[in-house]
Order: sequence, then C-alpha cells, then structure tokens
Amino acid sequence: MPTDEVPKKITAFLEKQDWPVTTENVMNELGVSWNTAQIHLLKLVASGLVRYKKVGRQNQFWLSEKYKKEFGR
Repeated sequence: MPTDEVPKKITAFLEKQDWPVTTENVMNELGVSWNTAQIHLLKLVASGLVRYKKVGRQNQFWLSEKYKKEFGR
C-alpha cells in the first residue's frame, strides 16, 4: 500500500469505530506493520485529527473533535 494512502485508510477505519482502537487493530485492518501503523497514528495525533491515550501497555486512538468539525463526520 502506498504510504500516502495509510492516513486516509486509518481515518476511514476510525470513522467506523464506536470506541478507541489500538495500533494492533489498525495494523491488522490495513495489513501494514505495527511500526507503520504507529508512525502514521502518531502523525495524525500531532496534526490534531486523532486523539491518543495510553491505557496500561496499549496505545488507544480515536478521531478528535477537530477531525469531526473539519470533515463533518
């Protein structure tokens, strides 16, 4: 999968979720390595489109209010 498609696929996946997802969930859904999923998730966090919280040993991610306002979802 081309690298520039990964963030779009991550946000599309997050849009369908009712609760936070882990890096492993994204990795399995997109068929990319854990590292690739984590890097793109953290870039989305840095851009403010995705929120993040560490729960135990898990990194959990969900769409931010900024994303919902900007993309109307």
